[in-house]
Amino acid sequence: MAKERKFTGWHALAIFGGAFAVIIGVNVVLAVQAVRTFPGLEVANSYVASQTFDERRKAQEALGWTVDARTEGDQVILAITDRAGKPVQVGRLEAILGRATEVKDDRTPEFVFDGTAYVATEALGGGNWNIRMTATSIDGVPFEQRVILHVKG
Repeated sequence: MAKERKFTGWHALAIFGGAFAVIIGVNVVLAVQAVRTFPGLEVANSYVASQTFDERRKAQEALGWTVDARTEGDQVILAITDRAGKPVQVGRLEAILGRATEVKDDRTPEFVFDGTAYVATEALGGGNWNIRMTATSIDGVPFEQRVILHVKG
C-alpha cells in the first residue's frame, strides 16, 4: 500500500512562491527587452516642440505633398507627389529606415531621385518597416512624415 502524502503549509508556500517567481521573472524579462529596444526620444522637450507644431503643420500641409513607399526586389521606392500627382524633387531628403519596435535594424538609406521617385538599394526582411523622413522643399519648407512600409516575405 502506498503511503498517503499530506498537503502541508510548506507545500502551499512553495506553490505560492513559485508562482510569484514566474510572474516576477517574466516581468523582469519584458522590462529589460522594452528598455533595450527603446529607440529614444522623438524630441528633447515636448512642450517646446508643441509651441510651433501648428505653424509647422500648416506649412507642411500647404505643400500638398503625398508620400508613398513600396519595395521592388531590393529597391526601396519613396514617391513624393504634389496635389496634381506629379513627382516632387525636394531640396534635401533625410530618412531613417527601421523597424517600428527596435533600433537594431535602423539604417540611413541613400535615396536618389530618378525623375519619378526616390530610390535606394536596401535588402529588407519581411514585415513592417518605418521610414522616418525629413524633406525640405526647394524654398526651404520642412516636411516630416513617418511612412509605413509593408514588406512581404
